[in-house]
Amino acid sequence: MPHQYETDGAAIYAQSFATIRAEADLSRFTAEEEQIAVRMIHALGLVELAASIRLSPGFVSAARTALEQGAAILCDTRMVSEGVTRARLPAANPVICTLQDERVPGIAATLGTTRSAAALELWKSSLQGALVAIGNAPTALFHLLNLLEDPACPRPAAIIGCPVGFVGAAESKAALWADRPTPCCIVEGRLGGSAVTVAAINAVASRAE
Repeated sequence: MPHQYETDGAAIYAQSFATIRAEADLSRFTAEEEQIAVRMIHALGLVELAASIRLSPGFVSAARTALEQGAAILCDTRMVSEGVTRARLPAANPVICTLQDERVPGIAATLGTTRSAAALELWKSSLQGALVAIGNAPTALFHLLNLLEDPACPRPAAIIGCPVGFVGAAESKAALWADRPTPCCIVEGRLGGSAVTVAAINAVASRAE
């Protein structure tokens, strides 16, 4: 064969994580936070991402405890929900995405917002103690923050807020970081997306390397 390459999956993972730890500045993370950050960096292949990752105090323990207690994972898109590795979940946790629910277009029209934001209206029965993962839509993150302004709104255990894009992404994540209604994890600026959000979920669930 003309192309020689590493074929051992475990060796590829080990070398990848070793490269990240050698090249990324991870000094400001605790040991548990570093595990999450390394997985997020690996998902994008971008060691510079380390400078943009923010984890609030207590995020890792809050998110892991929630999952161990059977909490739901609420996802803004199917790209996020489908990326969750079910075998890693500690309590067969339900993974919920309501974006395709037939009620969502009508809710969006009534509220005058995007379907991604409107889909969160269907989370209320599952929101208490949940792990929220928003990896695509800034409007969803803004809508969540507005919902949580109401003291009567159920409170999630932790929020992964990593929407991506050029309109509202940086601003929605900055708002989450400023408000911190619960422990949270963000990627500052325009970077983010489903892959990095899923990486954070799976690292929390599996106590990654």
